[in-house]
Amino acid sequence: MTAKEKAIQIFEAAVAAVQPKRLMPAYLFIDQNRLHILDRHFFLHELPNIYIIGAGKASAAMAATAEAILGDFITAGMVVTKYGHVLPLQKITCMEAAHPVPDEAGIEATEKTIKLLQQAGKNDIVICLISGGASSLWIDIPDDATLFDVQATFNILLQCGATIEEINTIRKHLSAIKGGQLLQHAPKANWFTFIISDVPGDDLSVIASGPTVADNSSFADVKNIVEKYALGNQLPASILKHINDGVKGWVNETPKPGDTIFKQVQNKIIGNNSIALQAAEKKAKEFGYHIALVDGNMKGDVAIVGEKIMNRCKKYSGKKPACILFGGETTVKVTGKGKGGRNQQLALSVLVQLAQKEDSNLNYQLTLLSAGTDGTDGPTDAAGAITNKEIMRLTQEKKLDAHRYLDDNDAYHFFEQTGGLVKTGATQTNVMDLVVVLIDN
Repeated sequence: MTAKEKAIQIFEAAVAAVQPKRLMPAYLFIDQNRLHILDRHFFLHELPNIYIIGAGKASAAMAATAEAILGDFITAGMVVTKYGHVLPLQKITCMEAAHPVPDEAGIEATEKTIKLLQQAGKNDIVICLISGGASSLWIDIPDDATLFDVQATFNILLQCGATIEEINTIRKHLSAIKGGQLLQHAPKANWFTFIISDVPGDDLSVIASGPTVADNSSFADVKNIVEKYALGNQLPASILKHINDGVKGWVNETPKPGDTIFKQVQNKIIGNNSIALQAAEKKAKEFGYHIALVDGNMKGDVAIVGEKIMNRCKKYSGKKPACILFGGETTVKVTGKGKGGRNQQLALSVLVQLAQKEDSNLNYQLTLLSAGTDGTDGPTDAAGAITNKEIMRLTQEKKLDAHRYLDDNDAYHFFEQTGGLVKTGATQTNVMDLVVVLIDN
């Protein structure tokens, strides 16, 4: 088995470990005539109505698992997932919508979710299934703005280099459901939110823009982010007006910690990047690799992250074969007109740096895979890309200018020509990105 094949299998083991069907049964199960949900239980013979709602790239798989456990105990359900991630369900309606830039289907799915929630009465149960992508899939429009305005805003935010925390701070304040506001549509029900985290640090208020979580941020924070990235001349006028009105107190703030509405909800992270990294580490050991480092705090500009990874590899002088694992999420400030995603950009950045190393055998020892656990990387059909000695050889053979592709944010077309794209299809989960580095003898 080649190092490339091993890297792919290590990544696949990580993704398998964070599948909803492996995560949810520990927190949702029936035992001895009782339904257990997180730390509460309900007698089966006196169950209230049970409503299932959800949004995110893993929501269809989460809903399928909920159906397998609860069956006919489900009263009704409505989840929305990204196009291409839908699964057949029996009791729960599953819609598809656009991500990362929302569309009309997302608005329709959100409206149907709210309508369903409004059926939930006192002591009924709402099981909310949240995963990465929900910020775009559950979408509503501020007063005096249009879907086009929101789409333009999301596009600008995704390309300006802002962190996910900053992006979701803005998203929460352009919505009447994010930042804890979703609870207002079923204020007397018992809420249980199952969360698969796709943000660094697993901050509940950031994941999916925290629809059932108290929000510490404010319109003032939104304005500071807009100024930080010089977005004042880029954002639509209606969006800027909404933000300024919020700063003046003319638009309701998101509910804050201590608000009584949060007494009705339990939020639980059931899967995250750490679980995926543990599974990757286990698989690498099975292949005989010495684990040199496991770092779950990968974040920041992709070029800087790539350089740090290269420096770590260059300085490594320990036991071989060795495996270095990184988890997290980088950012890319898009300045070119090419096609790609942050993982492909990272892999290409490392390749460019390898090509610049003199009197180093590292490029013949190193295999690097960088990929998104959701199976998609940016607006492409690839999860990420691999850099290794074969890619280096083909780069020279085809006389490709890797640096030019990097500058144009066109990593997809580079790796398409060199066989470096990693394509998994929809994985039905989402816990940020993984980087697998193998250093062989």
